[in-house]
Amino acid sequence: MIPRETIDRIFDAAKVEDVVGSYVTLKKRGANLLGLCPFHHEKTGSFTVSPSKGIYKCFGCGKAGNAVGFIMEIEQCSYIEAIKQLAQRYHITIEERELTQEEKQRQDDRESMFVVNDFSNKWFQSQLHDTQEGVTVGMAYLRQRGIREDIIRKFQLGYSPEKAKLWEEAKKAGYQDTYLVNNPDTQIGTGVCLKDEQGRLFDRFRGRVIFPFFSVSGKVTGFAGRLIKQSDKAGKYVNSPTSILYEKKHELYGFYQAKQSIKREDCCYLVEGQLDVIQLVQSGIENVVASGGTALTYPQVRLIHRFTENVTILYDGDNAGIKAALRGIDMMLEEGVNVKVVLLPEGEDPDSFARKHNATEVLDYIQQHQTDFIRFKTQLLSEDAGNDPVKRADMITQIVQSIAIIPDIIKRQIYTKDCAATLNIHENILIRKVIELRKKHLAEQRKKNITSRQLPQNQENNSSDSAAITIEEPIEPTVEVQISPARSAKEQNIENLMQVIIRYGEQTLYQSDTAVIRAGEYIINELRRDSIVIENPLHQLILDEYIAHYQESNWVAAKYFQHHPKAEVSQFAVDMLADKYELSRMYSKQMVSENVVKEVDIPSDLDILPELVQRMLLELKYTIVNERIDSMQTMLKEAQKRNDWELIRTILEQQPMLMDIRQQLCKVLGNRVILK
Repeated sequence: MIPRETIDRIFDAAKVEDVVGSYVTLKKRGANLLGLCPFHHEKTGSFTVSPSKGIYKCFGCGKAGNAVGFIMEIEQCSYIEAIKQLAQRYHITIEERELTQEEKQRQDDRESMFVVNDFSNKWFQSQLHDTQEGVTVGMAYLRQRGIREDIIRKFQLGYSPEKAKLWEEAKKAGYQDTYLVNNPDTQIGTGVCLKDEQGRLFDRFRGRVIFPFFSVSGKVTGFAGRLIKQSDKAGKYVNSPTSILYEKKHELYGFYQAKQSIKREDCCYLVEGQLDVIQLVQSGIENVVASGGTALTYPQVRLIHRFTENVTILYDGDNAGIKAALRGIDMMLEEGVNVKVVLLPEGEDPDSFARKHNATEVLDYIQQHQTDFIRFKTQLLSEDAGNDPVKRADMITQIVQSIAIIPDIIKRQIYTKDCAATLNIHENILIRKVIELRKKHLAEQRKKNITSRQLPQNQENNSSDSAAITIEEPIEPTVEVQISPARSAKEQNIENLMQVIIRYGEQTLYQSDTAVIRAGEYIINELRRDSIVIENPLHQLILDEYIAHYQESNWVAAKYFQHHPKAEVSQFAVDMLADKYELSRMYSKQMVSENVVKEVDIPSDLDILPELVQRMLLELKYTIVNERIDSMQTMLKEAQKRNDWELIRTILEQQPMLMDIRQQLCKVLGNRVILK
């Protein structure tokens, strides 16, 4: 483990202009350096390096980061590999911290288990290719399924004979029982072998074709074994037990082989079984993975999302396939993945379909039959609902629930419009339902994410009376599903506050004899006090990490977030620190009289930080209240059309209070200004 102090030394030594300059020709442009972006084709340079901030930013493709991030991106290496590469470049010795005895043991256990898995994987392959039983039983089965030799070797398929003894060969090679047999309590041990009550070892996968699972970096984490001979006593598939290397809900079969193709095609095809993957790859479609015959899980979705936002589900056209597709859709939507569904002809699965068609034919079928989740759900649920109004209402609610969990507001807007058109229902009714369900969903998420960390409560209230106006509940305005200035204003308001936290989060905003309140601390307290919901998971992560670290000695928010090991955090911090334009020196000059000009100081954000933070918070509150008023106006018109007198009365009771709050905010804000 590399100590934090060593990593900080590397960051301090690694000058971003030197690191980037090794790959890109840079030219001086004011305080910054400019060059052609190495990450996308461009004729006019939009790639900017800021030596003073230690960051790079391409205003063409959006790539941004620090020196470590640049090495990771251009060399396609991990965070630790980039750190070590820079350490070598700047002659910094990495003295990794001595691990505790428990950490050493855990590390030793992992390495030992990887070695045992590698040994087992090679043994399974040799049994398939080099033994009579392997060829006549295992290989015959694979040939019967139409799998070619090159594909068998690509996926490193193997065979575990009925009577051959992996455990015996492993013991001869010096491997301990501890790593051959799995301990379910400690999750140590690969589980390639089992032990009976008398302490005798025997093979877990005997009589099965073996499908190895690989980590993203290509190490064997576990196995799935398919039984060839039918048996009432044994299941068709057996998987490695849960261990510190392998957990079924985290694994995607074929991901190691598919990851480059997924990234290149910016799309992932998701199927159920190992043979589905193998047959599609054999037909020429490489960007395909399998959930392993189990229900899709969040860890699996997040793994795919690291490489692409676009997933097409290819499942059987039977009831089981349809149910599996339905389970996976909402999970992927919630994680921000774009989902399409293709149901194959009845009686076909991806395995059988790929065996009958080549890659062009399979892709043509996908293009012609893929549908978005709204049309898929509508078509599916309509068949069951028929003309029953109760079932139809339930069907609409189910579809709207799927829309409500989508994190991206623009996608929610588009899907809401599509849903209204498809179901022939008024859009405003769906808008209200989406807002209601989204608020419920966010409330449930907050309950799950509550931690024990709380900001100190002994802070003095230095805010103005108007700043203390509270909004009783988290508001998600109706107009959020419209592309409107009001909604974009709210997004900009929150991003402005994120920028202050990253740039000046540790700066003292207010100070008294008893308390010191930092800028980030004050902003977070204000957001909490007014129950303002932060929808963007990245923004929420930054707030959580700020809370966790802001009281540490000499902690600097900009440095911490800019050097964050998570690429998305680091890039966002760089975006918040980067200035696309520099202020010309002409704006620092003022004409005193004719032909007399003098230099004047232009106040920086830091000089007016208390006023700036207060105004940003008030701007946000004004936007939220304004959206709420607009939402009520829309609701009122709809209620009047329906003669919904109870809703009309409720709206008319709430409107004056909101109008009064808006008027107070207007008085404090005065003329509206655009904040940078």
